[in-house]
Amino acid sequence: MAGRRHASGEITAKLAQANEMAAKGKTQREICKALGVSIMTYHRWKKMMNVPADAHANGDEIPLEKSDTTEADSVLRRLELENSRLRRLVTDMLLDKLRLEDELRARQTAPYGKPSKNR
Repeated sequence: MAGRRHASGEITAKLAQANEMAAKGKTQREICKALGVSIMTYHRWKKMMNVPADAHANGDEIPLEKSDTTEADSVLRRLELENSRLRRLVTDMLLDKLRLEDELRARQTAPYGKPSKNR
């Protein structure tokens, strides 16, 4: 099942929204449902943005400086670029695999037809 890709600006906006919801005492499940993402995605985004997991538990606000957001955006752009390169590599490998499987199937077909049952 292919998931939806989120832009880096959208991720930062959703994390800011999640911070507000956590400060109001919402659970992670409620936050993720409101954001429309899985709990694993939420945790991955927080890790990617270097947001401590326990900072939301006591309702502390995490001040983000302009340099932090630009750094986070550059990290996201770099990861998106790496992701697209890896997707291309996997696609090329899958095409090679399919080609090799077709060749193998062609070699395994008996050139003389099916063997007789009398044997």
